[in-house]
Amino acid sequence: MAYRITDDQRRLRLGIRHGLLDRSARRSADEVAGDVLALHATDPATVYLSVAARSADLTPDGISRALDNDLSLVRMLGMRRTMFVVPTPIVPIVQRAATDAVAARLRTALVKDLAAVTDAPDAWLADVERSVHDVLRAAGQAKATALSAAEPRLRTKLTYAEGKAYGGPATITTRVLNLMAADGLIARGRTTGSWTGALYEWAPIEKWFPAGIPDLDPVAARASLAREWLARFGPATAADVAWWAGWNGRDTKAALAEAGVLEVSLEEGPGVALADDLEPEPPAGPWVALLPALDPTPMGWINRDWYFPPAFKPLLFDRTGNIGPTVWSDGRVVGGWAQRPSGEVVTRLLTDIGAAAAKAVDAEAARLQEWIGPARFVPKFRVPLDRELAGR
Repeated sequence: MAYRITDDQRRLRLGIRHGLLDRSARRSADEVAGDVLALHATDPATVYLSVAARSADLTPDGISRALDNDLSLVRMLGMRRTMFVVPTPIVPIVQRAATDAVAARLRTALVKDLAAVTDAPDAWLADVERSVHDVLRAAGQAKATALSAAEPRLRTKLTYAEGKAYGGPATITTRVLNLMAADGLIARGRTTGSWTGALYEWAPIEKWFPAGIPDLDPVAARASLAREWLARFGPATAADVAWWAGWNGRDTKAALAEAGVLEVSLEEGPGVALADDLEPEPPAGPWVALLPALDPTPMGWINRDWYFPPAFKPLLFDRTGNIGPTVWSDGRVVGGWAQRPSGEVVTRLLTDIGAAAAKAVDAEAARLQEWIGPARFVPKFRVPLDRELAGR
């Protein structure tokens, strides 16, 4: 009979392992990020707010130093073609387990489109990439506009959705740079502006890895990524693993077998866990947290009913499955929050969590408002409750 792990135990594990039950102090940004393996970075503010929810003493400037000076975190495309901020030691695993496959798809699509402007699109694209890489290695960092000035072929235009109102010609600059990033040749460097902004400079990957990102066998890399994920998010279902990693069923099954998992019984059905991670966590005290849109904790599983009441989903998700800012209590989503144009952080509880927990939520909102300070942000993907609370 499979070892049984209850939803209560899963919620307890979530709070402890994701750094939410006890906000840590005197830990670096990459250590805090490592608690959830990687931080969602599609929305730049999410990276900072996710760390703020888990750290007692890191500031926005401290997080920026980790990204731009200490080189302990890397912005990269990863699982599900999503932008992540990844601790540098984990980058080779993510690259070979997930990003290489993303890069292959991006290259195939771009080469196909470039056939409209050159008879040898593969060779032409490779030459452009070499040129851009050389420019970046000489310059250290540069904006996309500077790169397209230095390498005019980046300004080559392709026509998309011809005849459509939203179609027309566009340069290949963004597509080439995104492909080079997915191939592990370059990465997004420092932002130009505040920590809430999304204008990046580009840097050669040698800034982080002088000899390039180490090569790993993709099968072994997927097994390593499965182990790393389960150590933080397990137990889970095989469907959770496949969804989070962006793998097909065959690769998921092989990765779990290579990772040495055991079958366990969850309240929702069969699941998997690491063989040395079956003992229950001891009881712990109550906790609350305000997590930003697309935070890695609520976006960690495809099966969410054990921590996310289905009735709340119309208020806290958009139509394509992106989650907005959430309020948590003891391992469950209990409401949402937003920043108003004035800077005020406001919350709404969607269920009764008791007076003490509600008071703790108010205190956390006040702490977060002070932490954010004069900065203003709007989540990239808006959800109904966020819009209502923010008043915009």
